[in-house]
Amino acid sequence: MRSFVNSTLRLYLKTRYKKIEHSINHAHISQSDVLENLLFSAADTEVGKKAHFDEIRKYEEFKTRMPLCDYEDIKDDIHRMMLGEADVLWPGKVSWFAKSSGTTNDKSKFIPVSRQNLKHCHVKGFWDSLAILYNNYPEAKIFEYNNLVLGGTLSNFEKNTATRFGDISAILIHEMPLVGRPFYSPDFETAFMKKWDEKIERAAQLASRDRDIGSIGGVPTWNIVLFKRILEITGKDHLLEVWPNLQVYLHGGVNFAPYRSQFEALIPRPDFIYQETYNASEGYFACQNDYSTDDLLLFPDCNIFYEFIPVDKLGVDNSAAVSLEGVKKNVNYVLIISTNAGLWRYMPGDTVMFTSIDPYKIKITGRTKHFINAFGEEVMISNTDEAISRACDDCGVKIREYMVAPVYLDAAKKGRHQWLIEFEGPIPNIAEFAHRLDQHLQSINSDYEAKRFEDMAIECLSIHAVPPNTFERWLRRKGKIGAQVKVPRLSNDRANVEDVLAMLKTEVLQ
Repeated sequence: MRSFVNSTLRLYLKTRYKKIEHSINHAHISQSDVLENLLFSAADTEVGKKAHFDEIRKYEEFKTRMPLCDYEDIKDDIHRMMLGEADVLWPGKVSWFAKSSGTTNDKSKFIPVSRQNLKHCHVKGFWDSLAILYNNYPEAKIFEYNNLVLGGTLSNFEKNTATRFGDISAILIHEMPLVGRPFYSPDFETAFMKKWDEKIERAAQLASRDRDIGSIGGVPTWNIVLFKRILEITGKDHLLEVWPNLQVYLHGGVNFAPYRSQFEALIPRPDFIYQETYNASEGYFACQNDYSTDDLLLFPDCNIFYEFIPVDKLGVDNSAAVSLEGVKKNVNYVLIISTNAGLWRYMPGDTVMFTSIDPYKIKITGRTKHFINAFGEEVMISNTDEAISRACDDCGVKIREYMVAPVYLDAAKKGRHQWLIEFEGPIPNIAEFAHRLDQHLQSINSDYEAKRFEDMAIECLSIHAVPPNTFERWLRRKGKIGAQVKVPRLSNDRANVEDVLAMLKTEVLQ
């Protein structure tokens, strides 16, 4: 029966892929249609009336009438929507909100997820990603086996119980159509458990008995914790001994490079498929379509209108923002989106760079607030991810997570970068690892290299190896636990690093 389902869906995805090709080959037309539909749909909302959406005919008019915004600018409007007010940023009432731990002044931000956004953006992007995967691997058998996803949690909004919020992964699992439910693992009771330690334990117990898992999804960090617990329960050496039909991992949310070696050890299958996706709380933006490269194909027709502004122009000349037609390769852009959930010229906080404009393909280079530029080095998270991945390959070691902050210059010492690294397994020679990491970072980032020249501006980076599970414990203390929660790897100040070091010192004294 499942073989028949997989064959039928393979034919459907083949037809779907032809539509994807058409939108990619006519990306400018797709984007123009998206903007027109968004403006028409929201013309009678508060924001639509204020900006006279019904009068806008061209992108330049839209850019002139709507200012750029971030979460701080619209959080009061979002709060009103959560209280049940209709027609604020999007028509009608919005009952779902994706909880994200993004870089804001608040502990969490709540992103509206309208019914249209759920169906015609998130779900559409997921199916488009599968169509691309099956186009690359026609013999894939995803629908012959179960899909393991460790989703987040859901909660009711205390001030209006008709409003619910949670990780976007949890919302998608909750709203999963009936046709997909028989393929989901572990089970729905486990999926919505609120205590993560209990959820992981129960998921491990159930998944260790499920021989039919063929694909997995989610953020790498929590998956590794789950997988290691499963191997402890089963006594197996790797996951293929638990799930012999395992063939695909759909991942996203963080750079996968630092985790790849761990996954390859856990899943020692040469033809195993890794597909990266770019599905954020705000929408489904892109996915990997060429598995020999690590850039992502931008989806021009997922009901998101895209704009991009060079990082160095943000806040200096916001008129420098361009639509998809105006982008150039190898420029670091701040991502700007308008969506069918009521985000208008909104900056999620991601920075991207185009590697191709025919078709449009991007790399995620970092976050607008996750970078280090303490000494003019302009180090982005993509730089540090790549450098530490290379250093791990050099030294034959693995890392679980890391955090970097500057040590500022004073009268006695020059500045440097301090790395807190949680190694997976044996800890290498720290001096040698630090040297290799520093050399790789110089080779990747010319500004860092210039500042490091003969130690004139900054010294070689230093490394503090932290005990196992340090960052997990730190996140728990901060109340940041969930499928979408990520360690803030880079910061221009020392607040996070000092907080982690203080926690470790306290634990030693106890």
